[in-house]
Amino acid sequence: MRYIIYLAACFIVVSCSQTPIVYWQQYDEQEELAQNQEHENPRMRYKRIQSKFLDKNTLWAPFEKELNKFGAAKYEALKPLILEQDIPTIQAHISSGKLSYETLTIFYLYRIRTLESNRETTLHAVLALNPEVINEARLKDKNKHAKTHPIFGMPILLKDNINTANMPTTAGAALLENHIPTKDAFIVSKLKEKGALILGKVNLSEWAYFFCDGCPVGYSAVGGQTLNPYGRRIFETGGSSSGSGVAVAANYAVAAIGSETSGSILSPSSKNSVVGLKPTIGLVSRTGVVPLSSTLDTAGPMTKNVTDNAIVLDALAAADATDIVTTRAPREMTQLTDVQQASLKGIRLGAMSNLLEADSLYRNAVHDLKAAGAEVIEYTPARVPLDGFISILNGDMKRDLPLYFKQTSAPGYQELDVQGVIDFNAKDSLLYMPYDQARLDGVIADTISEKGLSKTIIDLNRAATEFFAKPMNEHHLDAVLSKDNYYAGRAAIAFYPCLTVPMGYSRDGEPSSLTFIAPSFSESRLLSIGAAFEAATKHRKLPKGYQ
Repeated sequence: MRYIIYLAACFIVVSCSQTPIVYWQQYDEQEELAQNQEHENPRMRYKRIQSKFLDKNTLWAPFEKELNKFGAAKYEALKPLILEQDIPTIQAHISSGKLSYETLTIFYLYRIRTLESNRETTLHAVLALNPEVINEARLKDKNKHAKTHPIFGMPILLKDNINTANMPTTAGAALLENHIPTKDAFIVSKLKEKGALILGKVNLSEWAYFFCDGCPVGYSAVGGQTLNPYGRRIFETGGSSSGSGVAVAANYAVAAIGSETSGSILSPSSKNSVVGLKPTIGLVSRTGVVPLSSTLDTAGPMTKNVTDNAIVLDALAAADATDIVTTRAPREMTQLTDVQQASLKGIRLGAMSNLLEADSLYRNAVHDLKAAGAEVIEYTPARVPLDGFISILNGDMKRDLPLYFKQTSAPGYQELDVQGVIDFNAKDSLLYMPYDQARLDGVIADTISEKGLSKTIIDLNRAATEFFAKPMNEHHLDAVLSKDNYYAGRAAIAFYPCLTVPMGYSRDGEPSSLTFIAPSFSESRLLSIGAAFEAATKHRKLPKGYQ
């Protein structure tokens, strides 16, 4: 059905006399669906798990020869060199000859095929694989002398709302199943310029979770239901960058790129025990990324550790003349060595009293910060409602989505708008929108004017900035401590960056993270503090069954 181009590539690679092996087969999921109807979380009561659009066998078919030659024995032997290793360590292995960029890439492809083709381990995380990635990795090996950035030769996965010129960009929507833009997103071009390898695309909450209301996070028509490796069908994946968080947690790539409007990097990073950074609006370009809100949208790195996060951010961040807000952003990025040598001595952090009272992992994290030398001041956060926040999203999406299709989409989609998406889905609601499309309907129903939109943004920005700035100024804080994606909406409209770092697991094994929030363009400070917390605690661990 989907990705006919991959099937064609498959037959080029595999001789006519050899039929590709079928690794993935659809199965009867009714028993699993029935079991989840009793879940205490209504959003976990799935109507569908498997995609009705994606044949996973088409993903790895172009690599059949290389993957079979690679084999299970080599895969197992290489695990200690790759799994959970940071970028500097992997680069050192390549410099010493223990690894090559080609071997690293094939390792990840083999791992994806192994785990995603097994119904007991599949996470429904991967939507597309770059059919040229092995050839591109070989070129990196031939041109090691050209390496100017640590991300050179590192396989990276992209959330499938980020344009790629050789793979579909779907936002998870059936309507965009075969939507292949003519040009990479600006951030993809920046990654490639610095030598990164684009491994493929990952699943997401359809239309960045501004599609259905109260539905499962991590679901899309194209990709099906993304599952959490720490508890498949037990724990939520977080969203909307669900596939990015899941893929990094399971070590499907060195890193992944997610996007956030309000919590969409922080939530899946926290739920999957990975490090996620939501940058300040303007630090990273949005050109060629399917939008929700031009006021609040940003792409950002999701990684297994803070060092890698700093490296990926450094590769992404650049001024883009077509995204004017990026031309006003300061361009003084952190030195990567500063992140590695971070200390908490003299750092002042604000801990929220309500979270200290309610969450033992948060209390433990505060204790660990104090033990590592930080000064932690407890305060009671003000009550700041965000009345009108949804209207910002509604008004922006109504305007921004048609602009995306007009300016950076594939031919044939230029006239598409929110109403066009709604009308397409209504043709077959069971197939295209099993959880309805209430949020898209809300976009059309919202009558906020441009003047009203501007006023709401100004008013909420003022209130949200005060929410953070008052305690920070009063107590002379370097950052405020939150957890997971708590207060993500306030940070979003205040234009404050957020870094979330694993802080442990609940008794039943569900991950949770400590989230550091600071004023605009404080990424260097956040990364330094986060690296020190990570070094002092080392909470992240591989999910069972994915070692």
